[in-house]
Amino acid sequence: MQGKHILLGVTGGIAAYKSADLVRRLIEQGAEVQVVMTRGAQQFVTTTTFQALSGRPVRTDLWDSAAEAAMGHIELARWADLVLIAPASADFIARLAHGLADDLLSTLCLATAAPLAVVPAMNQQMWSHAATQANVAVLARRGVQLLGPAVGDQACGEIGPGRMLEPLQIVAQVAALLPERGPLQGRRVLVTAGPTRECIDPVRFVSNRSSGKMGFAVAQAMREAGAEVVLVTGPVCLETPPGVRRVDVESSEQMHTAVQHELPGTAIFVGTAAVADYRPLACAEQKIKKRSDSLTLEMTRTTDVLAQVSACPAASRPFVVGFAAETQEVEQHAREKLLAKNLDLIAANEVGHTKAFDADENSLLILWRGGRLELPRASKLSLARSLTRLIIERLLSQPLAVGASVAAPAPSAVAVPSAVAAPSAVAASSAVAAPARATVTARN
Repeated sequence: MQGKHILLGVTGGIAAYKSADLVRRLIEQGAEVQVVMTRGAQQFVTTTTFQALSGRPVRTDLWDSAAEAAMGHIELARWADLVLIAPASADFIARLAHGLADDLLSTLCLATAAPLAVVPAMNQQMWSHAATQANVAVLARRGVQLLGPAVGDQACGEIGPGRMLEPLQIVAQVAALLPERGPLQGRRVLVTAGPTRECIDPVRFVSNRSSGKMGFAVAQAMREAGAEVVLVTGPVCLETPPGVRRVDVESSEQMHTAVQHELPGTAIFVGTAAVADYRPLACAEQKIKKRSDSLTLEMTRTTDVLAQVSACPAASRPFVVGFAAETQEVEQHAREKLLAKNLDLIAANEVGHTKAFDADENSLLILWRGGRLELPRASKLSLARSLTRLIIERLLSQPLAVGASVAAPAPSAVAVPSAVAAPSAVAASSAVAAPARATVTARN
């Protein structure tokens, strides 16, 4: 955290006393801390306390004529590397979720481009209330990081979720939100993860067994390397990695739309998502009733998200990494995909009923034009970090430091030129296969 600028927002709640120690702990880690207090917070702890601990005047009023003479709230919003709200009361979470800007702290939250993290602190019933949970869900969808709450004794005498995390716990999580400057600092990375669901009728869909764990691990590893990371994910039950902005989608078409929206300015695209190759030609408006012994389902091709990204014009095309999940002839099929979609790199693995899906460990075969690298079985996060280092080496021409030996291409491997072909080598019209149809018959 050395030299990082943390804007600490303190809202009204008995847990505000912990924020005084939090300031001290953040400064111990080398951070510069600017405290902004709401009117409610000042009923619990004085501004003098925070000024003495932070070494900076505490800001409390949006209408401070001296501070606002030069648009002080905008300057504060630009100054921050992270906006941390601790404690975050139920009231403030609600106002933040609805985009209100009626005091200094809420205005800063709207005016900053810095990551935003909230540390809830409230009565357990308030935390469990449907309104609070809905507000928290809104913030999570926007990429706001939720730190806590903890479970335990509360000042009101009740026991349950809603306690503010202890200062040292908060500092540890904040450190993950503010990685040290890395080789991807200033670069934007777009990662896709998880499965897609293709509608059959209002209650049924076609999907696959992807858990999203590898994609989430890649997003975390890229963030650790200093990148700005956007994660577009299908329906999964995973927590968003700290510092990563998450976009939730369901169908292949929604994933394609989200990727195209987020793509401008992207330096690296990593397509780990298991996007459906086919979808039902039409989604029934009502539930299909069981009236016969068989059902014929007509399918049509989906948009190839990875191929479309790879076919971008050279001036705007990112470094494109694909994934190949194969049940047989893994290397051959992965090399074919590498060439057919004009990828810069592809990571392949063998999958099956008891392999890779929903597991915490895996192994990868990484291929590029003229090279291959085998990463032995390890945790998916470890593999993601190794893959990230290799991507950096290929992108920035830095020495390889993945801790694994580079093997020569196998004799049976497809011969390819060592130079990476120009993005224009694959025309956009040929990158996406022509629409096709398939018929699936289901039997009871």
